Amino acid sequence: MRFDLRRCLALLLALAIGAMAAGQAVAQSSSRSLATGIGGVPGQLPGFPLLGQSGTQQQGVVTTPSGTPAAQPPPIFDQRSLADIPGQQRGTERMGSPTQAEGGASLVAPLGDQARLSGPATTVFGASLFTGQAQSSSEAPNPNYVLAPGDRVSVRAWGAVDSELVGVIDPAGNLFLPNIGPIRVAGVRVGDLQAVVESEVRKVYTSQVQVYATTLSTQRIGVFVTGFVRAPGRYAGVASDSILDFLVRAGGVDPGRGSFREIALTRGGGIIANVDLYRFLLDGRLPQLRLQEGDTIVVGRQRAMVGADGAVRNNYLFESTSRGSLSGRDLVELARPLPAATNAVVRGVRNAQPFSRYMTIRELAQQTLQDQDTVTFVADVATRTIRVNIEGSRLYPSVLVADRDMTVCQILDHIAVDAGLANTEGVFILRPSLALQQKRAIDEALDRLERQLFLSPAPTGSVAEARTAEANLVSQYISRARRVQPEGRLVVMGQDGACAPLRLENGDIIVIPERSQTVMVQGEVNMPQAVVWRDGWSTQQFIDAAGGLTERGRMSTLMLRRPSGQAILNPQVAPRPGDELIALPYLDPKYWLFGRDLVTALFQVALAARVFTNN
Repeated sequence: MRFDLRRCLALLLALAIGAMAAGQAVAQSSSRSLATGIGGVPGQLPGFPLLGQSGTQQQGVVTTPSGTPAAQPPPIFDQRSLADIPGQQRGTERMGSPTQAEGGASLVAPLGDQARLSGPATTVFGASLFTGQAQSSSEAPNPNYVLAPGDRVSVRAWGAVDSELVGVIDPAGNLFLPNIGPIRVAGVRVGDLQAVVESEVRKVYTSQVQVYATTLSTQRIGVFVTGFVRAPGRYAGVASDSILDFLVRAGGVDPGRGSFREIALTRGGGIIANVDLYRFLLDGRLPQLRLQEGDTIVVGRQRAMVGADGAVRNNYLFESTSRGSLSGRDLVELARPLPAATNAVVRGVRNAQPFSRYMTIRELAQQTLQDQDTVTFVADVATRTIRVNIEGSRLYPSVLVADRDMTVCQILDHIAVDAGLANTEGVFILRPSLALQQKRAIDEALDRLERQLFLSPAPTGSVAEARTAEANLVSQYISRARRVQPEGRLVVMGQDGACAPLRLENGDIIVIPERSQTVMVQGEVNMPQAVVWRDGWSTQQFIDAAGGLTERGRMSTLMLRRPSGQAILNPQVAPRPGDELIALPYLDPKYWLFGRDLVTALFQVALAARVFTNN
């Protein structure tokens, strides 16, 4: 099969039609008449009164000014938005049909961490305590530090007596001052040292002597850190340093082997205290321990570890207080599931066999989780409502919340319009999911066409060169076609003004175009322009008003597109206000055979996107 310039024209024609067809899909119309709320009489939204309505409504019956009851459809909406009414409190429950929102459980991320990965937790809870560099000990102790033997203190007196002393607190806890004697300072807070020394000096020098006392440095100590830490050893510090300071100097708890809940401080062969870092991480509580020279900090081996991920605020691996298990209630308290979480998937190993269970969060609280289990919290509940946006010529709110089984004909009853401005026969729907399907279908059809174009064999070298030049030209059109972005338009209005009973999806956009008094004439005409619509004019008269057809234009290739997106290929149908009259290029039948692959690709796009259905 040869590709020449005429075939490129056929491809251009196919792409022009495909771009228009990709932007619309036709829904099957029904005999149901147009909803009254959009057929010229303003409708009513939930919670809003009718504009200009003189009738009264009593006990669910709308009456006319003459007092006779008016026929009304059964109520669909409550006076409040359906999103504000829990399903258990609604007076009437209607059986719905499955929707895409019920395809399975969904993972929900916290509002403050939307970029969180949805995979299993890989970080141990509390490991961030040891990600920074170790801080060196400060020589100046804080005011709450309690003095002990070995600390260096400076005392200066001036006035009647001028002297200065830098001394070390002796093992008995005293500091000796000349002419004063020993002063007991061990056990005194650094912040109280000035008052203690001054009171003792005043006992000897009652007046004309000023005293200033301060702590220069505290005793340097060496503490052993061992167990399941990254770098066991002996580390220097001061007595005022906490256990956390020495753990950081040792590289922190080994997250794969060490325990955050079993840390012991030993002295002289006995255990002085046990530290649980979870109490510090969750409540800020850390034992006030005074470390001494030769103390040993021992990090125990890791206990049962259970991971939590999915719809939780704390996406971590949590350690149990016991060796072999963690209760489900404790995991729920540690992981803090989001309000949307309803169920949990528990995965692990039982008796050397893979184990998996699906349960509610309430059932999870009664379970006993084993070491290395993972729990994924999910939101698994049917969506009761959908959100629909309203664009174009409308009144009142542009967003409606409705039952998930609501159809477009039903929701039109709740959209108020101005009958003089809105084109109620041109209503259409933009559906994002349909736009994705149309784009995928176009790309697949263009891929097949591209393979046929470049894999076509050539009998001679000259033919191959000619085909290469033609293929480059066609490739330019293919690249332009790939940039087409379908809008996912659904045609829901028939020629008789009836709407199709199409069920709405979450995120649908109902577009109500405004009335127009022009007809856009474009395509193969000499002067493409908007022509003012005139009653009684035929298609030929509109074409003549745009300068007539070009050499490639034919009356047999005219296409009429309604504001709703409906395409009509019958040139005998007269345009209406707001229509588009498109003169497509005419291709000689003898060259049409060269473009059969392009026509096939065009119809593959149309069928894959469900563009054409029987009315």
